[in-house]
Amino acid sequence: MKILVINGPNINFLGIREKGIYGTKDYNALVDMINDKAKELGVDVEVFQSNGEGPVIDRIQQAYLDKVDGIIINPGAYTHYSYAIRDALASVEDIPKIEVHISNVHKREEFRHVSVTAPSCTGQVVGLGLNGYLLAMEAIVNGL
Repeated sequence: MKILVINGPNINFLGIREKGIYGTKDYNALVDMINDKAKELGVDVEVFQSNGEGPVIDRIQQAYLDKVDGIIINPGAYTHYSYAIRDALASVEDIPKIEVHISNVHKREEFRHVSVTAPSCTGQVVGLGLNGYLLAMEAIVNGL
């Protein structure tokens, strides 16, 4: 089983930006957590991060060609306005997709309450910190 984890803009600045919201663990710690969970679950995982919209779309489309079994995506700020990422996610409809947000976006600024990408996903994990990625991995492995 192959799982692709896609992180959008600013996720690479974990541990640097807004520590009160996103915590003090850095991006490498997140990647290590994901890799450790993949070993525990016996799956292959790739972690991809880009601050640009185009590379995120390209990686979603490549996931189809790579025949990945599941996508976990934290689109970052693109969550709220990227119809292009939403359409890319919709185009790979046979791949289970889980949207993850580290913070509880529903307790934050009003513009964060709406996700244009979530309707193209199978499910969403919100507000559980970095552990949300691990729960999403378990959900994909367990067939949602």
